[in-house]
Formats: sequence, structure tokens, C-alpha cells
Amino acid sequence: MFFNSFNQPFLLALLLSFTATIQADEHHFLVLNYHDIAKVGTAKASLNSMDVSVEHFEEHLFWLKKNGYKIISVQNILDAAAGKNAIPDKSVLLTFDDGYLSFYTRVFPILKKYHYPATLAIIGSWIDGIDKPDEDGKQLLNWDQVREIVKSGLVEMASHTYDLHKSAIANPQGDTQAATVTRIFDSATGQYETEAQYRERIHLALRKSAEFIFQHAGVWPRVMVWPYGEYNNIAMEASREAGMPMTMGLIDGFNTIANIDVLRRMIMTDDPDVRQFAEIITKLRTDRSLRVAYLDLDFLYDKNPQQTERNIDAEINRIANMHINTVFLQAYSDTNSDGNADTVYFPNRHFPVKLDLFAHVAWQLKTRAGVKVYAWLPVFAFKNDLPDAWYVQEWRDGKAQKSDDIYSRLSVFQSEARHYVTEIYEDLGRYCNVDGILFHDDGILSDHEDVSQAALSFGRDVWGLPDRYEQLQATPKVRQAWSKHKIELISQFTDELANRVRDNRPGISTARNLFTLSGLKPDTEGTYAQSFKSFLAHYNYVAISTLPFAQTKKQAQELTEVVAAIAHYPEGIKKAIFEVEAVNWKTREPVSSIIFIEQLELLKKLGVHHLGYYPDDVYLDQPRLKDLQKHFSLPVMP
Repeated sequence: MFFNSFNQPFLLALLLSFTATIQADEHHFLVLNYHDIAKVGTAKASLNSMDVSVEHFEEHLFWLKKNGYKIISVQNILDAAAGKNAIPDKSVLLTFDDGYLSFYTRVFPILKKYHYPATLAIIGSWIDGIDKPDEDGKQLLNWDQVREIVKSGLVEMASHTYDLHKSAIANPQGDTQAATVTRIFDSATGQYETEAQYRERIHLALRKSAEFIFQHAGVWPRVMVWPYGEYNNIAMEASREAGMPMTMGLIDGFNTIANIDVLRRMIMTDDPDVRQFAEIITKLRTDRSLRVAYLDLDFLYDKNPQQTERNIDAEINRIANMHINTVFLQAYSDTNSDGNADTVYFPNRHFPVKLDLFAHVAWQLKTRAGVKVYAWLPVFAFKNDLPDAWYVQEWRDGKAQKSDDIYSRLSVFQSEARHYVTEIYEDLGRYCNVDGILFHDDGILSDHEDVSQAALSFGRDVWGLPDRYEQLQATPKVRQAWSKHKIELISQFTDELANRVRDNRPGISTARNLFTLSGLKPDTEGTYAQSFKSFLAHYNYVAISTLPFAQTKKQAQELTEVVAAIAHYPEGIKKAIFEVEAVNWKTREPVSSIIFIEQLELLKKLGVHHLGYYPDDVYLDQPRLKDLQKHFSLPVMP
């Protein structure tokens, strides 16, 4: 086949370039993403938030030049990867998606004027006229213009796929999501696309996209730009096999030549003026606070499907009106509120499914309320008819026996149990479009756990510890070593769970609930095998529950001391999410608005960066929406 004969030497050369030694003094570089560049005075009036006016675009370029930034090309990056040169300090790669006519009429003249390189990602089926742009009325390039652009030598032609810049049915409720990463749901059969079918579809599509550009533009694309920024490991494998080893997503941040398999790109939206642009470039949108609502799907589920949809609709409208940016959405059902998963709300290979609902609610929250959604799941507390040997054992009444803790936890030391949980998380990533994972607070082991034979043997063979409970408790030194190893092992396991989700959702962040404040104190970390310091090293965020208090100086002082203890760590405040309880769990009564607001305001006064609350009750308006809008909302930012 022509594809194979053409690409073998090409791929070999690129493989060598990617495995070349990275220079020690390499610099970071930014990749900026634009879409349609609108004529003067029209971008703000446009319904498309991704339009940028040509006057602002030129101001962006002028600001970059004035502030010492250098515009680089894809070739510059590949040369640096091959060890031929180094990326200059403060470098920027310009990219333009979708192949709009404005690239030819407005951007191309500016590039030629300044002799700036850029990358243009085109959609084959759009230029062919088979599919239409997402926004009616947008004009596209034609092939004569594409060939003229290529001939200039300034523009790298990239694939934006041939026909994957569209949505596919993603769940039984009919939500449509990015075709590149979606396992298509067939409403006629009630079945999802199999992994084999999905893999074949993606591999054929990416091969077609590269061949199509070569046939019409005379160049084989070296770059794949993922539609909507969505990709996964299967798609990346298909891109490499199609001769496009460099790909681009839509996540903010710096790049190095070590991660050119998927470059981070900062998308320009809402037509930022030069002041806003400068803030985006210098701060990378990384200093933004989180405002988090914790939502229980059990609150929204009803046996009547129509009522479930009404509940979901009311909750999404409420979240949208809060003007927050994050939701921790419980992906499991816990009907008796004991902290264990009885069933889950997404399809998977192992655990009972109450209803395939999580993906639907998450997508509605993302698209209608504009929030990022984290899947909130247990680490070990999956209650099911599994062998007793899979569960945590504690030393009680002079012998090892199944733990009677409220959390019915599978053991991290049991290979079968680890595999079981890992595949549940893997399936979450396959079927649910999420921005992150919140690990529940069940990831604990007391100072008398785990003493199963598998755990004791592991401790002896891997950690060099005694394999008898009495010896593990014999001295403070041994006891502390046992605790530290358990803390790290659980965190490593959650890292593996996150990576299984990342196979399909590479950009996810992670957060973990800290079970009690004992994890803040080194001398009490062993009580539950949790450590705030360790959590900071493993997760993007650590969620800390702050109990509601009456208006007393003592309780306010206690909260002040907790914040001070967290601030003691270099990244403590940056990563800590303070969760304000909206219910007094001892009395099951809602916390009064006065106390709820007082606690929010005290935390903000103490310099807390990220705030959350739990639970949200859409039916009782608890906490009150007007209070959340005043004391919890975030300002709109580009």
C-alpha cells in the first residue's frame, strides 16, 4: 500500500528524533490556539465565543514581540527534539483550527508581513462540503487557497481529522459527545460500541485524514490536532501509525520537547483584549480559585425517569446560577449513607449498575452549567458478594479477622481486589467524560490494619518489616515505618487508578478527601494511614472537611489553626479545598445561613484559595442560592 511505503522512512526518522537526548538547558514554550479571526468590530457581537477580532489578534502579536517572545514553527520543535538546536527562551507556537476562510484573508497576510510561522489544522469533510461547520454561515478555505498557503513555507498543514470533528451518541439519554473518544451508544440495540469496534473506527479515520491531505495539498501532515481537544491512548496510537506523531490538545500550560506527543495549547476565547491576553500568557490561567459543589446522584435519582430528568434539570439550572466552576459528582449509590458503594451509576465489567446516569448528568453539567466535573468514587469501599479474603483484616480480640469498620473495604494487598477496582475505574474513563477524580475518604487503614496474610507477607518481602502483628506494634519506630509504607502504598494505588482513567481521559486532575485532621499531624498519621504531606505529593487537590460551628471564638480559633497548619506546607493553601458542611450530621439539620456564611467568610479572610460545600439540596434551596451567589460565586474570566 502507498501509505506504508511512503511512511516507513519518515516514521523512522521521527522516531529517532523523539528519542534523542533532550538538552539540559531546554526552555519551555507556549502553544496558542485561535479559531476564526473576525473582521473589526464583529467578534464581541458573535454568538461564537471562540471568535477573536483581527485588531485584537494583531495586538496579541505586538505584545508578544514587545515582551521578548519568539514565534517558532513545528520544524523548530522537531529540530530541537532531534538535538539540532534548542528552543529559544519565551517561545510561542501559533495554531489555527478548523480551516476558516479568515485564515487566508486576515491571518495569512499578517504572517507574511511579519514572516511568522504558524500551524493550520483543517477538517477534510468540511472543506469537501460533506459536513458543515459547527456554526452556520462560517466560510471555509478551498483547496487552491490551502495549496497557496502550503507553498509559502510559513504554514505547517495539520490534520484536524477528516470527519471526526463531530459528536456521536454517548449514552442512553442521547447526549452527543466528541466522536474521537466516545464509545458510541446504539439506541436500537441498547449496546455500546465494543473496544474492538472503537479501535478499528479510530485507526481507519486517522489514516484517512492523513492520506486525504496528502492527496489534495501535496504534503503529508506531521501533526494531528484533536477535535475539541479530546484524545486518548488509542487515538494517539492511531495518529502515530498514520504518520502524525506530534499531536495537540486543549489544556493550558507550558510545553517542553519531551512532551511533543501531545502539546498543551491555550485556547483564546471571548476575544481577549491585550490586557486580558497578557494576563493569560503570564499567569496561564493556573491561579484561579475553585468553587466546588458536592452533588449526590442519589438526591436526583427517581424510579420515575421523567421525574429524574426534572430533578437533573432543576439542579443544573441551580449550579449554572451559582457561577461556580467545579462539581464533585458522586458516581456511586450509597442509599444508607454509610460511605460504601452499593451500586454505581455507570456501565462497568464488575459492579452492579443502579442506572447508567452519571455520564448524562456530568455532560449536562459541563455543557449547560459550564463547570468541570470530577467523578467522586470510593477507593476500596465497594460492597459486593466477594470473597472475605479480598477484604481488609484487622487485629481484634487477639486474632486477625475481617474489619468491622463502617467502610467495607477491599484490601490494597490483594491482587484480585486491586484488579477488580482498577477495572471499575478503567470503565469509568471509557464511558464517562470527566475532568477529574475525587477519591472518597474510605482510603484508610487503622493502626491495627491490614493484618491479612497477604498484607503481612507483602510487608515482609517488599518493605522488610516483621510479619507478625505483635512485632509490628513492638516499638514506635517499627510502628511508624509500617504506617508510612501503608500511606504511600494507598496513594500509589490511587495514582494507578487515575492513570487507568487517563488512558481515555488524559487531562484529568485528581483530588482526595482527607478522612480526619489527624492526617495533618505527623505523630498521628498512622491512625488512619493518611498524611496531608503525602497527599500533596500525589494529588492536584486535597479536600478537607471543616465542621460547622456556632458563633464562638473557640471554634473559630480551631479553624484558624487548621488553616495555619495547612499553610505551613509550601503548596498547602494552593492545593487544599476547604469543604464547608451545609448539614450538621449529628442532628441531620441544615446549618443555618448565618453560620454557613460566617464560615465561608472566615475561610476567605484566612487566605483560603479553594472552597467547596456539601451537600447541595436543590429541593430545599439549601444552602440558599442567593447566599451562594453573594459569598461563593466567582467572577467571569476569559
